[in-house]
Amino acid sequence: MEKKQRSEISSTEAVLLGALAPGVNAPTWNTLKFAFLLLGLCLTFMLSLAFTSGQSMLLVHVGFLIVIASSLFILLNWFLAQTGLVPVETQMQELNLAPTSDKSN
Repeated sequence: MEKKQRSEISSTEAVLLGALAPGVNAPTWNTLKFAFLLLGLCLTFMLSLAFTSGQSMLLVHVGFLIVIASSLFILLNWFLAQTGLVPVETQMQELNLAPTSDKSN
């Protein structure tokens, strides 16, 4: 029964493992996509405020922020398409957190 509890890992723990171990796991990538979605909403709101203020310099700055954020998201997508996602179990094994299955007792 304890083995079943250890094999089930929450998405929060998986994100923390993804921060410490090499590679990117699926819950970490989903969290990053959600963060980029929220960033896009904030930048859209800032762009609408820049349009209503009528200042062209503010429009240029917000437009530049949008270009930076979108190119970062595109480059991250490209990088993960090239490397692929790593399973959480593999990351746990690399950090020596996976339960050992020694049956030689």
